[in-house]
Amino acid sequence: MRELRKSEVDPHPLKQFRRWYAEAEAAGLKAPQAMALATSTAEGAPSVRMVLLKDADERGFVFFTGYVSRKAGELEANPRAALLFHWDQLGRQVRIEGRVERVAGQESDAYFATRPRGAQLAATASHQSAVLRDRAEIDQRFAELDSEHAGSDVRRPEHWGGYRLVPEAYEFWQHRDDRMHDRLRYRRANGDWVVERLSP
Repeated sequence: MRELRKSEVDPHPLKQFRRWYAEAEAAGLKAPQAMALATSTAEGAPSVRMVLLKDADERGFVFFTGYVSRKAGELEANPRAALLFHWDQLGRQVRIEGRVERVAGQESDAYFATRPRGAQLAATASHQSAVLRDRAEIDQRFAELDSEHAGSDVRRPEHWGGYRLVPEAYEFWQHRDDRMHDRLRYRRANGDWVVERLSP
């Protein structure tokens, strides 16, 4: 496995992330956009789940979800979170930590309009994380919405939209067979990114 050297990484972590992400895509990995999202309650009780990266630019990393979901509730109470990308076949992980904010409504609208109709209906039908009486309850709601919107567009429901994690730290991890893994952390210092090597 190739070494990860400070002298070879991009001085800007987003550019380094994009480089690794492109290599994950080129390698044909299944769902390289899948990332673990860790949140916690105001009291610090953690939870984690997989979500999909939809955009990554200078403003941050964007994902979409229900605004009534458990993750959304935790983000409202404690707007700090962490992301983890794990590309096993490449022996790589990327961790990103920062604060989370909602994206603008227009941005959520624009992305919602690109989703398959079934995904639009599912987002509208589901009050994510709410307790259901049984499976038939949500299936019936989906069917009703499908009928209501026959021949018309499905508009984004108010209870669904995007979040953006604004990075404050990144860590790039490269596997080595001897377990002397390479870990490089980027952290903010006086407005600039500082790269540090961490012990494996």
